[in-house]
Amino acid sequence: MPILSLFYGIVVRMYKENDARHNKPHVHAEYAGEEVAVSLDGEILEGSIPKSKMKLLMAWLEIHGDDLQANWELLSKGEQFFRIDPLK
Repeated sequence: MPILSLFYGIVVRMYKENDARHNKPHVHAEYAGEEVAVSLDGEILEGSIPKSKMKLLMAWLEIHGDDLQANWELLSKGEQFFRIDPLK
């Protein structure tokens, strides 16, 4: 699955799920072998990553909310998403 963004060791992906496991717009983030699915409004849908990394991910979601929503809409139409700047 293509990477949407990468920062502080956190790999963020967004993809169209054919099984509709999570019905809300969301991202999947991985860190050190752990994975979490978080909705674009900040709700943890499944999994976990360390608290310090989760705080960074939540800040990134807040900063890039409009870009994330635009990417979700592109994927919903079967189009390619665009990469989003990492947290700096």
